[in-house]
Amino acid sequence: MTLLSMVFALLVAAPPNERPARIVEGADAPARITRATVLTPAEGPPIVVYAATNVTDKQLDTVTVMAFVFKADGTLKARQAAPARRTLEPNETKYSTLVVDGSPVEATDVIVIGINQAQHAGSTAWWRADLQRAAEAAVPLKKP
Repeated sequence: MTLLSMVFALLVAAPPNERPARIVEGADAPARITRATVLTPAEGPPIVVYAATNVTDKQLDTVTVMAFVFKADGTLKARQAAPARRTLEPNETKYSTLVVDGSPVEATDVIVIGINQAQHAGSTAWWRADLQRAAEAAVPLKKP
């Protein structure tokens, strides 16, 4: 909660640029990103504010999000995992943030986000997805 408070304090200090992030998902995902916006403050790295929704009738204990940064020409530049989101009740949506600070992000870069891991409460099994191909398909390479 402290991170979210800090993000909102930064946003109040200087109006950010805002643009949508592209969303991808793996097959049979128990949760999905329903909304994602990239906020770029006057100072500091971009922040992705996203909504994660549990699409099952069971509580999810942990959900992990992966972000990919592509150059404008579609070349993959970086990928970054977010800290795990905890406890999503059945069909619940919660908002969270991911600070994209793994590498510099240019205004023309494209950010793609998706859930790459989830675990139901009381289970030792993890649902996992390799999102890189889906992210690459969302930002195809441009021919020179």
